[in-house]
Amino acid sequence: MSEDNPWQGWYQDGKPPANRQPGNGAGSAAGDPWNDRTAASPMPGYSSSGGSSGSPWPSQPPPSAPPGRGGGMPGPGAPRSGRTWRFWGQPGRRGRRIALVIGVVVIVLIAGVAGSYFWINGKLNRSVALPAFSGQSAGTNWLIAGSDTRQGLSTAQIVQDHVGFDFGTDDSDSLMLLHMGGPKPVLISIPRDSYVPIPGHGSNKINAALAFGGPSLLIQTVENVTGLRIDHYMGIGFGGLVSVVNTVGGVRICLTQAIDDSFSGAKLSKGCHNLNGTQALAFVRDRHSFADSDLQRIQDQRAFLKALLAKATGPGVYLNPFVSLPFASTAASSISVDKGTSLYDLIQAAMALRNPETGTVPIANADLQTAAGDSVEWNRTEALELFDALQQNKAVPAGLLTGTTVG
Repeated sequence: MSEDNPWQGWYQDGKPPANRQPGNGAGSAAGDPWNDRTAASPMPGYSSSGGSSGSPWPSQPPPSAPPGRGGGMPGPGAPRSGRTWRFWGQPGRRGRRIALVIGVVVIVLIAGVAGSYFWINGKLNRSVALPAFSGQSAGTNWLIAGSDTRQGLSTAQIVQDHVGFDFGTDDSDSLMLLHMGGPKPVLISIPRDSYVPIPGHGSNKINAALAFGGPSLLIQTVENVTGLRIDHYMGIGFGGLVSVVNTVGGVRICLTQAIDDSFSGAKLSKGCHNLNGTQALAFVRDRHSFADSDLQRIQDQRAFLKALLAKATGPGVYLNPFVSLPFASTAASSISVDKGTSLYDLIQAAMALRNPETGTVPIANADLQTAAGDSVEWNRTEALELFDALQQNKAVPAGLLTGTTVG
C-alpha cells in the first residue's frame, strides 16, 4: 500500500482493510462477506477487467468529472445534475427579474391613478357655500340641481340645443335629492313648480330660490321644507350636460312612445336610442309630449341620470383611460359643488346613483293656482313621513315612492 495514498490498496489488493478481523479463522474466507464476491459477480456498475485476478474491484474507480466543473451539456438519456440552465440569466434570477418588473408596473399604475385623482380633484369648481343647519339628520344628503343657465354657450350652440336666448334667468330646471346611508340609496325628484316658502321671499315656486339667492338659498329652502341637512350640492348647466354626455360616448335610453317636441327639440322614435349630448338635453327638457307634463319629465330626468352614472361607472369606461380620464375631467369642470366636496364624495354619489330607490315627493295637487302661477302642492302628511324616515336612516314606508317609468 502506498503511504502517499492509503486508499490505493483498497482498490488494487482486493483485501479487506488491515484492521478487519477474519470471520472463521485468520485468512479464512468462510463467513467473511468481503471475500464472498468473485470475479463472476463484480460490484454493480464496475468492470472487473484490468484488476488483479479474482479481485472483485477494478484497478481504479470509473472516470468522472471533478466536482464543480461542467463537461458540457448532458447527452440524451444522461442524468441531469441538480443545477440547470435557466432561460433568463443565472439560476433563480428569472423569478427575481419578473418580480421586479411586476413591482415597477404596480408602482407606475398606483402613481398614475393617484396622480389622476389629484389632478381631477383639483379641477372641481368648489364655488358653493353651504348654509348653517341646526337640526339633526342622519346619513348623507345631496341636492342635485340642473340649472337652465345659458352661460358659456355660443349662439350656434344655443340654436342647436333649442335652449332659447333667455339669459336673464337662472332657475333650477330639475331638482333631485339623493339620500345615502339607509338600507338603500334613495333618489327623490322635487317638482320645480313646488309651492313652498322661500326664506326672505315669501312663498313661491321652489325653482325661483336659485334665481333669488343662488345655490345657498336653494339649499336653505330645501332644508327648511324637508328637515334634512344638505351635506353636498352638485349643479350642472345646459352646456355641461351636453359635454359630459358626448365625452362618455352617449347614453342609452329606451322610450315607450315616440316624442316630438318643437320646444326642446326632442324628436325620437319609440324604442332604444344612444343619445348624444344634444339629444340628451332635449330629452330631459321635454314636457310637452306628455299629458302630465312636468311630472313625467322629472321621471325621465331620474331615468337619464341613472343611465348616465351606470355607464360612467361601468367597466367600459373606468377600464379605458382614453374615455375615463376625459369624462372625469369634463365632468369635474362642468359641475358646481360645495366647498367641502372631494372627488371621493362624487364617486360615492355616482355609485349610489347606479340603482337607487326612486320616486317623486308625494303630491296632493299638481295644478294649484297661486300668485306665482300654476304650481304643485305637496301631500304634506306623506311628505313629512317620507322625509322623517330619511332623517333617521330608515327604509321608506311602502307606497310613498312609486318608482320611475320612462315616457
